[in-house]
Amino acid sequence: MELLTEELKKLLPPLYAQEGDKDPMVYVKFFAVRSNWTWYVTEGQQEEDDFLFFGYVIGFEREWGYFSLSELQSSCGPCGQEVERDLYFQPTRFSEVQRRHNQTHGGG
Repeated sequence: MELLTEELKKLLPPLYAQEGDKDPMVYVKFFAVRSNWTWYVTEGQQEEDDFLFFGYVIGFEREWGYFSLSELQSSCGPCGQEVERDLYFQPTRFSEVQRRHNQTHGGG
């Protein structure tokens, strides 16, 4: 699966474009199958030979941070499962993403 298409690259605002926005738009969702790891992307841009994202990461902790395309491509979940992009995810505000995630996975 292609994690980042040219269309998605054009859709994403550059890094820091939504800085200070209390309810930023989330454009892409990545997830590791059979694990709790999920990456919600709010911004991204080409950085030399890689693509750098900023977004909300749910893993061992829940936190905002930077992660790269190469990191996602080299990550493996349980049983060797690769990171995938949610093909049905539609851009929406972070508050809605958080509400949906909490409904389906419980907790805050």
